[in-house]
Amino acid sequence: MSEYTFAENEKKWQAYWKENNIFKVAENTSKPKYYVLDMFPYPSGAGLHVGHPLGYIATDIIARYKRIKGFNVLHPMGFDSFGLPAEQYAVQTGQHPAITTEKNISRYKEQLDKIGFSFDWSREVRTSNPDYYKWTQWIFVQLFNHWFNKNTNKAESIDTLIAAFEKSGNAGINAACDEHTESFDAAAWKTLTEKQKEALLQKYRLTYLSETMVNWCPELGTVLANEEVKDGLSERGGYPVLRMKMKQWIMRITAYADRLLQGLDGIDWPEAMKDMQRNWIGKSLGAELDFKVTGQDITLTVFTTRVDTTFGVTYVSIAPEHELIPQLTTPAQKAAVEAYVDKAKNRSERDRMSDVKTVSGCFTGSYVTNPFTNEQIPLWIADYVLAGYGTGVVMAVPSSDTRDYAFATHFNLPIIAVQEGERTDITKEDFDPKAGTMVNSGFLNGLIVSEAIPKAVAYAEEKGFGKAKINFKMRDSIFGRQRYWGEPIPVSFDGDTPKLFKESELPLELPPIDEYKPTPDGAPPLGRNAEFVARNLELSTMPGWAGSSWYFLRYMDPKNTQRLVSKEAEQYWGQVDLYIGGSEHATGHLLYSRFWNKFLKDTGYVHNEEPFKKLINQGMIQGRSNFVYRVAGTNQYVSHGLRKQYDTTPLHVDVNIVHNDILDTEAFKKWRPDLHNAEFILEDGKYVCGSEVEKMSKSKHNVVNPDDIVNEYGADTLRMYEMFLGPLEQFKPWNTNGIEGVYKFLQKTWRLFHDTEGKLTISNESATKEELKVLHKTIKRIEEDVERYAFNTPVSTFMICVNELSSLKCHKREILEPLVVCLSPFAPHLCEELWSLLGHKETVLNASFPVYNAAHVQESDFEYPVSINGKVRVKISLPVTLSPKEIEDQVMVNEAVVKWLEGKTPKKIIIVPNKIVNLVL
Repeated sequence: MSEYTFAENEKKWQAYWKENNIFKVAENTSKPKYYVLDMFPYPSGAGLHVGHPLGYIATDIIARYKRIKGFNVLHPMGFDSFGLPAEQYAVQTGQHPAITTEKNISRYKEQLDKIGFSFDWSREVRTSNPDYYKWTQWIFVQLFNHWFNKNTNKAESIDTLIAAFEKSGNAGINAACDEHTESFDAAAWKTLTEKQKEALLQKYRLTYLSETMVNWCPELGTVLANEEVKDGLSERGGYPVLRMKMKQWIMRITAYADRLLQGLDGIDWPEAMKDMQRNWIGKSLGAELDFKVTGQDITLTVFTTRVDTTFGVTYVSIAPEHELIPQLTTPAQKAAVEAYVDKAKNRSERDRMSDVKTVSGCFTGSYVTNPFTNEQIPLWIADYVLAGYGTGVVMAVPSSDTRDYAFATHFNLPIIAVQEGERTDITKEDFDPKAGTMVNSGFLNGLIVSEAIPKAVAYAEEKGFGKAKINFKMRDSIFGRQRYWGEPIPVSFDGDTPKLFKESELPLELPPIDEYKPTPDGAPPLGRNAEFVARNLELSTMPGWAGSSWYFLRYMDPKNTQRLVSKEAEQYWGQVDLYIGGSEHATGHLLYSRFWNKFLKDTGYVHNEEPFKKLINQGMIQGRSNFVYRVAGTNQYVSHGLRKQYDTTPLHVDVNIVHNDILDTEAFKKWRPDLHNAEFILEDGKYVCGSEVEKMSKSKHNVVNPDDIVNEYGADTLRMYEMFLGPLEQFKPWNTNGIEGVYKFLQKTWRLFHDTEGKLTISNESATKEELKVLHKTIKRIEEDVERYAFNTPVSTFMICVNELSSLKCHKREILEPLVVCLSPFAPHLCEELWSLLGHKETVLNASFPVYNAAHVQESDFEYPVSINGKVRVKISLPVTLSPKEIEDQVMVNEAVVKWLEGKTPKKIIIVPNKIVNLVL
């Protein structure tokens, strides 16, 4: 029997693709372009497991499919090669992160190439290469040299702002800038020193220095973003994180908040992903109100979306980080406040926002005046109030807000109802904070919420203690990290004044240092380089998201030394047509990339407002763990079905020594030294393991290396099996129990082209009607499924097709040649070999996808079920072209029908062409 020897053929065709630059692409205006992209990986030391290639296989199918559909396809790959793991390894071992990273990248590329991806490696980028991060630094400089003009709704050169200041100060300037930026005229501007002018410009620049609350992780020696902290611990390593003030570089992403929101409406992204970004941006329409502190010349300003409920405010809360806490705390409350603040401020903002169950707070001893009622109400500190959102002060209405209600009931504070009617009881499940009409609210009584809000805002503005305001939950992004392995920030300092590098001075390269940890006096690792210290250079480096925020542009023109991307290349490739990656990047990479792209559009370097036209979030391939059961106090292991008869402890076992849940007991003994004398209690002569679906990880011993699958079954089997597991977007468990079916399908496909002796058998005879029908049904389904990004169903379609052609003993070129082209995006190695055997001298990627012909799948006859009084009695095959009258004539003379009618004439004859015939007696 003919067998397909995948190992030698896959090596052969991978070498052919590489030697002949089959995947190399250039701009070609004679063809439509298609840009398909994966979220590029961080090259970890562990290499790939079988879950990682899922998205890559999907994009590769699309890339190959689009190419044979006549598109000029850009399908690049690179590496997000700056990262904390390499730096932590450097701290532990002293090995430079670049060496670790290079080794990891080589491993990744080796694994990726084995799977047969059609990446254009000539366009590879690495964020840690100086020729790449030169342009990351360049973008930083551009951001520094621009401000956001709200009147034009775009970024403009800082020179235009300086010119306006020189002419008329900041009167009439409508800019995205720091809160409470002071007003000044041209004369005042001209009296300022250069240092003072720069300090003022910092309030407008799109990247700027500012004292801000940060998440400081002493163990990692760096500041972490909110999304990198969970439950007060670093996401990586689980180290304690402290909240503290630090001077940091900040990106003014809030300038683009409205455009980031509006842009979501025009892109083809999953709604869940768009909702995550909308919620993160968190646009609110509301008002600012002033609450005066009793007995002090201090006014606290709150932002609220529900100014109509102010009559129900019974206390005010401030954030634990609020700078006025020392002045607002009475001597009697000082010790309690300090203890509470110390504990509360070290919880990350993400934890404090998401933890709705924990109620904590501390009374300051001070009171403020409710501006609507003139009543004195207590001032509390509460960790559910965030310093970075709004003003860091919240007016609490316990009858209308569930968090305020929980706080008030916990601390026995007053609750005043300000709405009445159906669904206005906050203790009930059907509570709706915007239901009913206003009550206990003075001049607002009797109004519904939508009427009360504008009236309350107008009243506050008229009385001078409030004004309408739009607010965003999203804050400006901290840009500096106190670590070594990242892009140096191209800034030197003249005293405290930052001086940006010129383009001709870029890149500012990472210098050598003796150790990869902070200096003894707490400075970042770059403080260990004498030149950096002597030149008074910035010692922080850029965050991990910097290099990944624009890499999709560099792929278009990766060797350009004069510009981050040429106008011609950017105009041709434009947006990424299909982007595939994980949903965990919703409020990180995907948001920052959109921000930077919009800025680059404003400055004329790109022409699209959005970088990614369509986004698909692939699901996770979960691990399928196996367990053995150790009998307590022994080195005996009992099989799964017998475990309840003993006192056992379940232990994870390496899934690579388990096949179809049957443990290889000899391999188990060799797995670890302590198991060499293990004994087994078997069932039916076998040791059956338990199983459970969990996240794939080393600690659970359920990691499956794709190399092992490729070595045993071949790359094409791995590619098709990963697609066969289920829809791309869904989470699904890895289970090798079904992989044999895909492997056998590919062998069966091979045998369509060979006789039982292994000899190539291809006929040039014309295809039969049945064979053409099988082929064109397949063409239609594959085309429809791939165009809608359904990658699992085509595998079934191919299996049905090959089974039917095998039954027809079809060896005809007219059928098999188009089938090879259809299958090639899914199983490229097998199809290249078959294409070559069919006599073609060029790659199958130069072929054209076959054209579907509906005429070949149309049925000439239809088998009608004939019902008599509702029961099917006969089936009659008739030409599909017959009219209802002709169908009736044929049915009424059919012998079987005549027999069932028993001489009776039907009262009614119902005929639905190509569906049913129903005779009613």
